Amino acid sequence: MHLVIFLIVGLVAGWLASVLVRGGSLGLVGNLVVGIIGAFLGGFVFGALGLAAFGTLGSIIQATVGAVLLLVIIRALRKA
Repeated sequence: MHLVIFLIVGLVAGWLASVLVRGGSLGLVGNLVVGIIGAFLGGFVFGALGLAAFGTLGSIIQATVGAVLLLVIIRALRKA
């Protein structure tokens, strides 16, 4: 059950990040991958800052922040 919730959070976070970063949509599977990697990245960033996410909404926010960072990095690498 936790895996299903993790995938749903990743999908929502990837979609939200693609909306926030214009032109950042990578399709359904791409958004899922970006959301899942963003969840790990967001967890690392939040942990480094001494912040913690509580509950599903907190997890979505954390994963979205990480996914936005990932999309910005991907965009910067594509331009280079």
